[in-house]
Amino acid sequence: MHFDLIDLKLFQHTLECGNITAGAQRSHLSLPAASARIRAMEASLGIPLLERNRRGVQATPAGQALLLHARLIAQQIERLQYDLWQYAQGQQGQIRLLCNTAALTEYLPELLASHLARHPGISIDVQELPSLRIVQSVTQGMADLGIVSDAAPCDHLQTLDFRDDPLVLLTPPGHPLASRPAPRFADCLDHGHVCLGAGSALALHLEEQALHLGRRLQVRVRAEGFDGVIRMVAGGAGVGVVPRAAVLRWHGRLALHWVALQDAWANRRLRLCARDFSALPGFTRELVAHLRAR
Repeated sequence: MHFDLIDLKLFQHTLECGNITAGAQRSHLSLPAASARIRAMEASLGIPLLERNRRGVQATPAGQALLLHARLIAQQIERLQYDLWQYAQGQQGQIRLLCNTAALTEYLPELLASHLARHPGISIDVQELPSLRIVQSVTQGMADLGIVSDAAPCDHLQTLDFRDDPLVLLTPPGHPLASRPAPRFADCLDHGHVCLGAGSALALHLEEQALHLGRRLQVRVRAEGFDGVIRMVAGGAGVGVVPRAAVLRWHGRLALHWVALQDAWANRRLRLCARDFSALPGFTRELVAHLRAR
């Protein structure tokens, strides 16, 4: 099997465009050259990669597998180019960190700021994603580190404890749920919710939990950030589910009632995850140590 990067990019472009002619144009190749390259790929494997018909081309099962790897390689090349550009600009290293909503808003801002202040040559690319997608991305090598809920299955990755992060049910005082000493998530599904934005990791997680119960969240309004959720709940807009750490920041400042949810998934811990912590660059291991320091 002898493929080069031009072959892989051509194959990807051909399937994305639906025909070899457009794939060749997008790859800046002539049609004869593109056709010859694809035939050579198939000949080297001894199996067809494309099914050709009047409407264009479709991937065979082997072609689908090749397309997946071609996309991963393209992403790795983009990372390589970006990292080398960073070094050319004087950077000493870049870290890609994926995290869920609570980690990003409640724990990381001060931790990352203090680390960056002490390491001026380091940059950190932080992105918010649901825990399951973080596990997938770290597994595929698309990120160096992840911070996920312990509810996300990641036994194939190495993990380290980061923070306890239980979720609590937040209501205005006098709300019917405020008198329940040990509510479950199902108990609040009959009430209107104040939620984070639809694309936030925690909002997606809560919607998934409701679907597992055969229900849907009754979203009355969405807010940007936990502070917005908390202030709207205090104002009577509905109930909310937020990390305990977010509520404690408002203790004594707003009229609120909160209580821990009794569902096992709500009593969560956040964990750092990586494919192999010992194989990380030294500057990334330094960040791991800093994040875990109390």
